[in-house]
Amino acid sequence: MKRNNLFGELLAEALGTFVLVLLGDGVVANVGLAPRLAAPAYNWNTITFGWAMAVVVAVYVAGGVSGAHINPAVTLALAIRGKFPWQKVVPYWAAQLVGAFLGALGVYLVYMEGLRGAGMPNVWSTGPGSVFGQAFWGGTGAQALASYSLFNALIAEIVGTAILLMGVIAITDSRNLGAGANLGPFVIGMLVLGIGLSLGGPSGYAINPARDFGPRLFGAIAGTQGLFDSIYWLIVPILGPFIGGAIGGILYDALIGRSLEQK
Repeated sequence: MKRNNLFGELLAEALGTFVLVLLGDGVVANVGLAPRLAAPAYNWNTITFGWAMAVVVAVYVAGGVSGAHINPAVTLALAIRGKFPWQKVVPYWAAQLVGAFLGALGVYLVYMEGLRGAGMPNVWSTGPGSVFGQAFWGGTGAQALASYSLFNALIAEIVGTAILLMGVIAITDSRNLGAGANLGPFVIGMLVLGIGLSLGGPSGYAINPARDFGPRLFGAIAGTQGLFDSIYWLIVPILGPFIGGAIGGILYDALIGRSLEQK
């Protein structure tokens, strides 16, 4: 008999988010520290597919115990929809943040020699100064996002997270088409892949406050420079996903869920 309790759910959320960041930031480190192949061999597609697979594995790991939110924006959106107890929201957030921080530690342990040799680049978080910005957009620091304003990046995070929540809710909604044969986690991974490929450019598609803040905090401790030099870290990858997640959940219930209830 399955025995779920809050402590077990929090452990599952922490482990699921650990796996998410370990594999997700792991692919970023692999891209940023891989001179053995020509530049076209490792690109944005590699990162988006790596993050998609990270989501698939993380949701399979934690889904049966905690529901595999592995994302504070998901937790908040479900609570707003009345599908998750408010008293569990902050504990879930804390577990997700701890898991994300430890996932970044895992990436450091796997790639520590390469990271040290490269001067501890930002493989941890999105936005200015990230490895992707340096490798593919040109420039470093704030110049890496010269083509996109903070406002544009915020809009991208809001829209991307809204699509994430609408997709996750639809995929797991038994009243809708849903995903059968235990394929839900895989389809959610493909959803994240689509968001990264289609909407990820302006901000790097954090779409998850814990995924960005936990590794960002670890990176600052490990010696990566510039991670908290501007207000970007708070507005785009934290506030943006919270706003977008709430909008996505509300829109799904208002435009789709209401019709499903009437069928």
